[in-house]
Amino acid sequence: MKKLILFFVLMSTCVYSQNKTDYTKHVESLDSTIETLYRVISGDKGVARNWELFNYLFHEDAKLIPTGPSKEGIMTATYMSTDDYIKRAGTWLEANGFHEVEISRKTQTFGNITQVFSTYESFKQKSDTQPFMRGINSIQLLYDGKRWWIINIYWQQETDKHPIPKEFLSKD
Repeated sequence: MKKLILFFVLMSTCVYSQNKTDYTKHVESLDSTIETLYRVISGDKGVARNWELFNYLFHEDAKLIPTGPSKEGIMTATYMSTDDYIKRAGTWLEANGFHEVEISRKTQTFGNITQVFSTYESFKQKSDTQPFMRGINSIQLLYDGKRWWIINIYWQQETDKHPIPKEFLSKD
């Protein structure tokens, strides 16, 4: 009986340890946080995303806010939690393949808050040479003294009516 109890204690410890992955290196700098954001949502068709790591990047009250025209042509914003985003986009990302690549970044910081305009291109496969979509992610972050937290991501896709301005395409 003692051996059986010891076995269950050891097994539960192993399972718990496997679920407690240390993601701190992914949020120790602004660069690592944004690079991880792009990396975690990207992957080939059929490749599952690491939603545990995705959630780790965000403050518990964070919002993901895509913008776009309604059926009536009025620009709207949709407010999602990380879980809402995973439910709405997760299956599509895996089923279709999706690689979002940052091509330019404009950063402004005051104290512990940072605003990043991150211009992106999106591809179905990593080997694609032409993006099927481009846009700008407006990413607000907080540095709490120990790590970076994504507070919000507010984004808009490029359209013929709203092309990406040249200032958001340069690498400086």
